[in-house]
Amino acid sequence: MRVSVVEEDADRAEIYQEALQLHEQHRGKLEIHSKVPLENRRDLSRAYTPGVAEVCRAIQRDRNLAYRYTLKGNSVAIVTDGSAVLGLGNIGGYAAIPVMEGKAILFKKFANIDAFPICFESYHTGFVDEVRNIAPVFGGINLEDIAAPKCFEVEEALQDIGIPVMHDDQHGTAIVVLAALINACRVTKKSFEDLHIVICGAGAAGYAIVRLLGCIGYNPNVCQKVRDIVVCDTKGIIHRQREGLYINKYKFILADETNRSGKTGTLADAVEGADVVIGVSSPGVFTEEMIRSMNDDPIVFAMANPVPEIMPNKAKGAGAAVVGTGRSDFPNQINNALAFPGVFRGALDVFSTRISEEMKVAAAHALADYVPKPHREHIVPAVLDREVTRQVAVAVKEAAIASGCARDI
Repeated sequence: MRVSVVEEDADRAEIYQEALQLHEQHRGKLEIHSKVPLENRRDLSRAYTPGVAEVCRAIQRDRNLAYRYTLKGNSVAIVTDGSAVLGLGNIGGYAAIPVMEGKAILFKKFANIDAFPICFESYHTGFVDEVRNIAPVFGGINLEDIAAPKCFEVEEALQDIGIPVMHDDQHGTAIVVLAALINACRVTKKSFEDLHIVICGAGAAGYAIVRLLGCIGYNPNVCQKVRDIVVCDTKGIIHRQREGLYINKYKFILADETNRSGKTGTLADAVEGADVVIGVSSPGVFTEEMIRSMNDDPIVFAMANPVPEIMPNKAKGAGAAVVGTGRSDFPNQINNALAFPGVFRGALDVFSTRISEEMKVAAAHALADYVPKPHREHIVPAVLDREVTRQVAVAVKEAAIASGCARDI
């Protein structure tokens, strides 16, 4: 039974206080350990000078040897400007450190990847170049909590640096949504490519979800597009004739690639007759009336945190067949922690130069297939199931090889 709002608020206040005490006690959540002994002069000579000079000379001759001789092959930089941190907004680089540390320990716990927070105080003209210049020491870069549309521009600009660069708020979320939708269709017997989908939220996650759902269906070897996607933002339905659309390049792309029927109006207008509504927006924007207006057995993913677009009990009461949220205290938690550890693990294992669409799709299918018998209350794996990372990594690794992103080092 769900606790009352008062009990939930009290529990959250207690967690907040415990979190402050935990971080103060340990002065953060990360530290560095040496992998090699430093007990005598011989140890020092091999780990540092003079022995390390030979390692440097080898890498100077062939920079790919950095993967063999240094931490590069198992390290990821978690890069942020602090402009869109959790639900806190633009709080800057200093305040973003605890979240990036948390992301780093998830990398370590689930994928045994050494990740380190790189927090810039703010976005500035040279931001992309500064990120590009830290690439030598890392095997991958996880862009995190960077506001749209900057996040799109940064990710696009860094795709040529020779290591995987992925904005997790975009693609990690999209991968898990695709996995959840595949299994929700299995539960409801809906045809993936015939779905009428409404996405509420045109930011980082919404944009990436559109792009991924628009190119793939059940079979990772066959391009089965979702043909009917409508996107809404705070002004309503995004359509080609909407005034001011050219101001935002990415909303222009959404208008061009979605809403083929030219629908206009409000979120309620968009949702009427839909099979799926996906919320990556704000608390409480979905109403029970909207859910009742959808097609039979509607699928509702209300992913705003900590308060979803509609509470699961209300969505189910209005007829929703499958409901997912971003929260751990409800069934079907759609959380990008299911995706990013395995995606980067698989990419690092084959020294991938980038993360391709094929790799993302493979990750989604691996997540969906991890649930052998999905049902209404179980369409995605549990976030704390560490075996999930292994299965995703294997699928991503195979897709990297097949798509030509892997390197033989």
